[in-house]
Amino acid sequence: MDIEALAAERAERDRFMAEHYASPIPEEHVEAFTGLRWFDPDPAWRLTGAWDPLDSPKVPVPTSSGGEMAYTQLGTVSLEVAAKTYLLAVYDDGDGGPFVPFRDATCGTDSYAGGRYVAVSGLPDEAILDFNRAHNPFCAYDEDFVCPLPPSANWLACAVPAGEMDYRPPS
Repeated sequence: MDIEALAAERAERDRFMAEHYASPIPEEHVEAFTGLRWFDPDPAWRLTGAWDPLDSPKVPVPTSSGGEMAYTQLGTVSLEVAAKTYLLAVYDDGDGGPFVPFRDATCGTDSYAGGRYVAVSGLPDEAILDFNRAHNPFCAYDEDFVCPLPPSANWLACAVPAGEMDYRPPS
């Protein structure tokens, strides 16, 4: 794992949150914003699984507003996490990028209660999920954003202490 590259990505996300016009950080919090909170990098949370592409139409995915949105499910990843095998749904992020919305045992304590997103790389040969790069959806910062939430198949029973932690507005 390239710790320097990961640190640069995290610093770039902080810059985006603090400076970009499309940042989900509420305007009243921007001035006091000092950066996001992250779990320490851990190479053990860069996992590889088996990729199974699907030629499926759009599927309904639950959202943070209580409704549903249509997403293209690109396939599934069979992934072993903490000695248990999961079949995770992989969606198109809207720009053609594959991602997995997931929940784990840190949700609601150390990470956003609604879940986080992790990109999938290495396709089509393999599916690599680097949970050190997992991040919160925009609705974690501002409830006015409507975000897709993890389907129940993407709920991991264990804790994934990797990636972005929950957002705590400046006091």
